[in-house]
Amino acid sequence: MSVPDSVMKMKKTKGSDGYELTFTSSVDRVNYTIKELITRANKDVGRFLVAEIRNKVRDINPFIKKARRAPERYQYWARGKEGDLIIGVENTSKGAETAWWADQAELGTNGQPKRGIIYETVQSNIDKIREIQSQYLSAINNEPEAVALANENESVPDGQNGGDGVE
Repeated sequence: MSVPDSVMKMKKTKGSDGYELTFTSSVDRVNYTIKELITRANKDVGRFLVAEIRNKVRDINPFIKKARRAPERYQYWARGKEGDLIIGVENTSKGAETAWWADQAELGTNGQPKRGIIYETVQSNIDKIREIQSQYLSAINNEPEAVALANENESVPDGQNGGDGVE
């Protein structure tokens, strides 16, 4: 979606004095840019956290290192309309029959020890999350940079996006 045009343009000209008053509102443009910057920042935070989570999952035991798909069950969803980021385990109702262990390991149910992989990863990387978010949100002061970041096309190969199915 492209950046919206201004909502309101007013132009007032007074007869022989020759002065002209022009007012242009760019509220929609600014709101759109801020929303897109937040979405892009959430996507980058999601990519970073899921990569960290997957590395921790691979280090749990040697069986998981052999189970190639096990770490891929951890994914993120950066929802643009809601402006939030969800990090979790792929749902078994959507075809991930091998993800049953992930929620048990996270919460410590059915005899599994509570590992809290997602929670611990997020807590230990709060400074990095703030750094990623600030890179995008500091661009608000510079309109050309903000528009470039908001409209940036992602070049992530398929299967590398961490479950980012929502744009």
